[in-house]
Amino acid sequence: MANVALDFVEKQALYDQRRKYLHKALRFVGFRLCNVDVQGLENIPDSGPTIIMTNHISVIDPIVLTAIIPHRYLIAMAKAEAYRGWFTRGVINLWGNYIIRRGEVDRKALKQSIDLLHDGRLLMIAAEGTRCPNGLGEPKDGVAYIAHKTDAVVVPTAIVGAQDWKDRLKRLNKAYASVTFGQPFRFSLNGAPRLTKAMREDMMQEAMYQIAQLIPDEEAEKRGNFQDLANITTEYLNFL
Repeated sequence: MANVALDFVEKQALYDQRRKYLHKALRFVGFRLCNVDVQGLENIPDSGPTIIMTNHISVIDPIVLTAIIPHRYLIAMAKAEAYRGWFTRGVINLWGNYIIRRGEVDRKALKQSIDLLHDGRLLMIAAEGTRCPNGLGEPKDGVAYIAHKTDAVVVPTAIVGAQDWKDRLKRLNKAYASVTFGQPFRFSLNGAPRLTKAMREDMMQEAMYQIAQLIPDEEAEKRGNFQDLANITTEYLNFL
């Protein structure tokens, strides 16, 4: 397993050569098919291990995020089911994304994430581990575990509006998405001797509120389980 993950990391230089041209093409085509309102790009570090921790409302989320970040190449974690289709499998392989098997502890995907971050990469991980188009759901604790293991910077990210992209394109209108990158932070043990599962869960609750507060008030229902912003705490978050 370790060798497989390491081989994937070693291939990143090759993927970067492709990404240089693919990224330009994606931005050229993407911005002609989708209007994107972007805020907070300055919150993404120029280098170093970084996780774009985002909500997930649409299949186009990783495409939008990959296109709008101009200064770094985003590597997305995709569900294993996406690898079954020839087109999505081709996109994953061409760009150099990687897959995770949902509903179990996928140690290979965890190892790949950790090794990529140790290599200073920028990853996209959906906090909830699945698509939640109607509002924020309960998070998985994987982001907290991976970020702690690698001392990665976490950038909370909220995507709004992308879920109706198919209907818009069918009407020959551009798709639309609003993306806000929030204040980056690192998870902190807050003096505890080690990271426990209970702490990971508490960390992710705090992190989800960081996403929730990025969602505009007029879309407050999309905050889902995290609508009451009075519950925001930051015990385990060290902001940068």
